[in-house]
Amino acid sequence: MKILISDAFDASLPERLKPYGEVTQDKNELPNADIVLVRSATKCTKEWMDKAKQLKLIIRGGVGMDNVDEAYAKQKGIIAINTPEASSIAVAELAMSLMLAIPNKIIIGHQGMAAGKWLKKECERTELYKKTLGLIGIGRIAREVAIRAKAFGMRVIAYDPYVKTSDVAELKPTLDELFQEADYISLHVPSTPETKGIINKTNIAKMKKGVIIVNTGRAQCVVEEDVAEALKFGHIAGYATDVWYEDPPKASPLLTAPNTVMTPHIGASSYENLGRISDIIVEKVKEFVAKK
Repeated sequence: MKILISDAFDASLPERLKPYGEVTQDKNELPNADIVLVRSATKCTKEWMDKAKQLKLIIRGGVGMDNVDEAYAKQKGIIAINTPEASSIAVAELAMSLMLAIPNKIIIGHQGMAAGKWLKKECERTELYKKTLGLIGIGRIAREVAIRAKAFGMRVIAYDPYVKTSDVAELKPTLDELFQEADYISLHVPSTPETKGIINKTNIAKMKKGVIIVNTGRAQCVVEEDVAEALKFGHIAGYATDVWYEDPPKASPLLTAPNTVMTPHIGASSYENLGRISDIIVEKVKEFVAKK
């Protein structure tokens, strides 16, 4: 059994996988690999799978399967799975960090100090306390965000057409209602035909003036040009994102938009989370090999 580690994982993973097969990090070994481990960098396309003549299992370390053509994998008899249970804490903590960074003017303050400027007046802050957080999607990660937001004294509402009850958020029957009530909006949905471009010019107009939007979900849920324009004219007071149309972004209007906080797709990259991902991968590989 040949196991190809195609992307960056916890450094201990190769050694931990040795009992279950020959482990390699040489991408040229793709045609001979039975199991391939990927994160976000490797794109498991039709063409990629056609090169993987022996491939039986893809494990994507992280949430979502955007970089895996699941339909083609199924057609070829390749099992494709991920590790969504591992990343909830890491992504939720980043979402909260981004949510705090904008109203607390962390970037402006830091850059001013580094430049020898005392921007006290420019760094007038606002609090999360008693503000309303609207969660779009209320799955594992959003639930962790809700718990942390409540610790800050926020009111938490959520919209998710696939969830009927929640112990951490007040569910709203429509997205419009969430848009009208939320001071902060945090996105926690996959990229699907239903969610693609859900943050657009029409929906932004329904939001409160001065809303702050945080996106640690999927870039495709946002029309970047519409968000950049709303930031320019102040309808959106701040936009924080960890996700992009492509990694790294080359021509995103958000790169030069005002009142933004941006990170390079690091939501699942905490030291602790990489360890959890490795733990789950080892178990999944062990189970798979035992069945062969």
